[in-house]
Amino acid sequence: MTRETNTVTRMTRPELTLRKPTPEDGAAVWELISACKPLDENSMYCNLIQCEHFADTCVLAELDGDVVGWVSGHIPPADPSTIFVWQVAVSEKARGMGLGQRMLNHLVSRDACADVSELRTTITSDNTASWALFRKFARTNGAPVASAPHFKQDEHFGGEHDTEYMVTIRMAEALSKAA
Repeated sequence: MTRETNTVTRMTRPELTLRKPTPEDGAAVWELISACKPLDENSMYCNLIQCEHFADTCVLAELDGDVVGWVSGHIPPADPSTIFVWQVAVSEKARGMGLGQRMLNHLVSRDACADVSELRTTITSDNTASWALFRKFARTNGAPVASAPHFKQDEHFGGEHDTEYMVTIRMAEALSKAA
């Protein structure tokens, strides 16, 4: 008579890492953005420059070593109190994890954003996922949000691209209320 052994297999939780990008991440960032429609694709060189020159204001998310999230941003030289978020990309395999929120919160908590009082981004009217992400970010942080047409379809894009609305989240107001 043989004895059967019951083996319990433990499911390990995927390891999520949020970090600054390096130039070696440029190709993976470019591939992620290409897979995340309706994001505008940039050249791979642009993503390499972002990973190198703007690493302090960009966030790369890895899930078990695979690039699954990206936030590109910068602090405009003429407005050091603002972080401008250019793109947020989340891979299909990481959706539903709140990764966009986590990356934005990670970004604004960095030393590079110590003097930031506003987060800005532009969004087309039909990009419901981006509107939801930034409205939730504002609500979660107790910050007011405003929007207005910024880059206009005919005036700036020659009719080739939908109007981009400037979304402004006033973090300073939320911070002053908390104090």
